[in-house]
Amino acid sequence: PAGADPGARPPYLFHDHGSLVSLGSSDTVGSLMGNLFKSTTWFVEGLFARMVYVSLHLMHHRAVMGALRTAVLAMARFLVKRARPLVKLH
Repeated sequence: PAGADPGARPPYLFHDHGSLVSLGSSDTVGSLMGNLFKSTTWFVEGLFARMVYVSLHLMHHRAVMGALRTAVLAMARFLVKRARPLVKLH
């Protein structure tokens, strides 16, 4: 419209796409596609939920730190996880 502020933005609208919760290092559960369909949500768990959680986590890191730092951090975590013992004895 004439005279409207060119820097004005439309109001923010939140769209829930679901939730994922990491329960330790090997278990993840979640509810996906919260508002994709009117009354349908998909409960996910296990390996698929874990892969989705990790990919979202890495996408967040990439947005904040950049692709190179995210790749280095992911590789370092992968290597450190393999080098540590599964059980601490003390």
